Amino acid sequence: MEGGGSRGEADGAAPRWRFSQASQGGPLASAGLTSIRAVLNRVNSSVDAAGPRPVLPLGNGDPTTSACYRTALAAEDAVVDALRSGAHNGYSPPVGILSARRAIAEYLSRDLPYELSADDIYLTSGCVQAIEVMISVLAQPGSNILLPKPGFPLYESRTTFSNLEVRHFNLIPERGWEADLEGVQALADENTVAIVIVNPNNPCGSVYSYDHLGKIAETARKLGLLIIADEVYDHLAFGSKPFIPIGVFSETVPVITLGSISKRWLVPGWRLGWIATCDPNGVLKEAKVNQSIENYINISTDPATFVQGAIPQIISNTKEDYFNKIVDLLRKSADLCYDKIKDIRGITCPHKPEGSMFVMVKLDLSFLDGFCDDMDFCCRLAKEESVIVLPGSALGMKNWVRITFAIDIPSLEDALERIKSFCQRHGKLET
Repeated sequence: MEGGGSRGEADGAAPRWRFSQASQGGPLASAGLTSIRAVLNRVNSSVDAAGPRPVLPLGNGDPTTSACYRTALAAEDAVVDALRSGAHNGYSPPVGILSARRAIAEYLSRDLPYELSADDIYLTSGCVQAIEVMISVLAQPGSNILLPKPGFPLYESRTTFSNLEVRHFNLIPERGWEADLEGVQALADENTVAIVIVNPNNPCGSVYSYDHLGKIAETARKLGLLIIADEVYDHLAFGSKPFIPIGVFSETVPVITLGSISKRWLVPGWRLGWIATCDPNGVLKEAKVNQSIENYINISTDPATFVQGAIPQIISNTKEDYFNKIVDLLRKSADLCYDKIKDIRGITCPHKPEGSMFVMVKLDLSFLDGFCDDMDFCCRLAKEESVIVLPGSALGMKNWVRITFAIDIPSLEDALERIKSFCQRHGKLET
């Protein structure tokens, strides 16, 4: 047959598109469906659109919906100045603008017993891309990585997509959500490449002590593991324990710190994060991990150049009073949340939050009537009360929920009262 018809296509028949299977199933579908966004979309879809009350979002980690959680004026001015300077309209170097990397190195070095340099810093499009880079770099055939349970599900999604085996170690609620280090040692083998530590913790609201961080470092050294330290909530600590970066132990074990300005400066939409190699003994350089990070960044995207250009001014000009105000607000919100939950029959909080913006609470379905699991609880709460909380199953903890308390106090009080009314309405009669 002559003409332009494609091979395998009969005259007049519809073409057989060869890309259809590429968009269905596989690791991408699995990774996407387990993300926080996908789970919260499902919960949000249960809201009664005709409901008379406003929706109260206690499910995600974006506090900017409340006017009280606004970034510092100095940070806004820094971005305006960088944009109007005309000096930051082009592409940046793949690893980031030198002045920004130098400023972040100095910022992180304040809490370390050694000095980081600009060469230790790689800028990323938020902490999300930092996670993506590190998982991709470590995803060699046959390797596995140790992730905390409960944990931030993006790690799970990225490892699924990258075919890197996941092994979960438990965080123990009765011990302030400390890592089960005996479990870590039992899980690791010769193919384990790294352990992820999130501190201050999302989703648990815990802050690790110096002693516990030291034990984590010693365990990682014994097993020959790299520590990936997710410290995106750095300095958002308001309990009895101060924030301590695990990089203080990098003489013991190499540490790669992931961070961003998203949470401390309350600008998640600015998408400026970093990877910092805390490696005073040169272990990572010898293993060419630094080179692998740079290779990946070379084929990836960059954070907005004008935000990079603003970083030195953002860091130097933001006053301590601003940070103190935000931490104090989080402390009051955490106290309110913890105290109110005590009065709600059917949910319990095993550990008062001491950092980040979250608390994990356990559902006791034996006191609640007609719920099959945490997803059912969250969807019906959204439908009946227009309150959004995150099902714990999205974080590896079935029949738990994560509550975000980074919202203005009146809205938080309203949300907790609605949750209390919901549990009372669905509570089983006491016998």
